[in-house]
Order: sequence, then C-alpha cells, then structure tokens
Amino acid sequence: MGLELYLDLLSQPCRALYIFARSNGIPFEFKQVELMKGQHRTEEFQKVNVLMKVPALRDGSFTLAESIAILLYLARKFKTPDHWYPSDLQKRARVDEYLSWQHVNIRGKGSKLFLMKVLLPLLTGQPLPPEKLESVTEELNVVLKQFEEKFLQDKPFIAGSEVSLADLVALVELMQPVGAGYNLFEERPKLAEWRRRVEEAVGKQLFQEAHEGILNVKNLTADKIAPELLEHFKHQLLKQASQN
Repeated sequence: MGLELYLDLLSQPCRALYIFARSNGIPFEFKQVELMKGQHRTEEFQKVNVLMKVPALRDGSFTLAESIAILLYLARKFKTPDHWYPSDLQKRARVDEYLSWQHVNIRGKGSKLFLMKVLLPLLTGQPLPPEKLESVTEELNVVLKQFEEKFLQDKPFIAGSEVSLADLVALVELMQPVGAGYNLFEERPKLAEWRRRVEEAVGKQLFQEAHEGILNVKNLTADKIAPELLEHFKHQLLKQASQN
C-alpha cells in the first residue's frame, strides 16, 4: 500500500499538503473526504483518524493527523529541497515560529471571516449584521499587519530569500477570506508581491487548481451539506457570531 492523503480542498491545511506534495513530485493517492457530506465522521475514516479531521495520512500501517506534522513528515521522508524546511538553525526557527503562530492568528481569523460571511448566511438565510462583519474583518486586519511587520518584513519570503513551508501555509490560509470575497491583497502591495513570488515558486497553475473550489464557494448551497451537520454548523456559527 502506497502513501494515501485524505483531503478536502475546501480546507486550508489540505490545500497546503496537496500543493506541497504535487510541487515536489511526491507520489500519493488522493482520498477525497467531503466535509460537507460528513464523510469525516464515518466509521471508515475514523480508522485512519480517530479525531475525525482532515487532513490525514496513511503510509502503509502508519497513520498521522495534523497538517504541520504531515508536512514535516513528507519533507523528511522524501528529502525535499532544503529551502522548504531549512537545515540552517535560524532559518528553520523562522519557519517554526510562523507555523506555531499561525493557528489562532492568520488561520483562525481568516477562517472566521469565511465562516461568518459565507457559511452563516447560507445556513440562516440572513447575512451577518454589518457591524459584526466589520468587527470580524478588523480582527483579520490586525493579524495581517502583524504578519507583514513581524514575519515578512522586507524579505522576499518568511525565512529569507527562498520559499519555505511557512510561506506556503501562510498564503493558502490567506486565500480562505479571498474565497469569501475579501480581496486582502488589493491595498497591500508588499503582500501582493509576496503572493506572486510564492505562487511562482510552487507553480501558478497548481496553485490555481488547488484553489478552484474555495474561489467558487459561492456556488455552495445548503442542500449540499449533510442534514445531520446543518444544525450543528448553524448552532456553532450563531454562537461564534454572538461573541463579537
């Protein structure tokens, strides 16, 4: 049995894994797990990841959860070019620093905007009130400023002169609010240039292919979501919206 990756490309971590594996010629079998259909909750998938989350990896009898752990596993197993996860101690520390920070910052705030602007109106039939949407957008703007000033600074990439796992993870995460219609690159020239460099480094066509679903998410309708998930999503999102 070869390497299997269990993915749904609506998920940022799944897209990062997909792009990394494809751009490095890593052979794998794509196992589609459709989150909106509740396929991550099936008994079959729990045999791969008891946490019922994607992405997940199966390599023979070995299984692994958590996207960052999977990215590092692939980089080490397939000895990908050093720039992805540098052997230089300080450059590697820069990559680790971003990968540690991003979960509740870039990913957390970008996901929140996407869920509030796209999924909540889909499930409730009502858009998020403008003042609440403005609050969620401002939360993202704060971490974008931190990203530019702390992590990117005036460098071509986060760890210096070459693309790394940190850049790939960061850009994929930023595409989530773009899918919700928030063009966060428009008034941020430094960020826009960095995006161009990262896309060129991994392959623009591959990047666009991986993001086709999220950039067309406006076509998502409630009938495409598993009935047992509808109320769960609705309850969670309304609770989250009330906290703003």
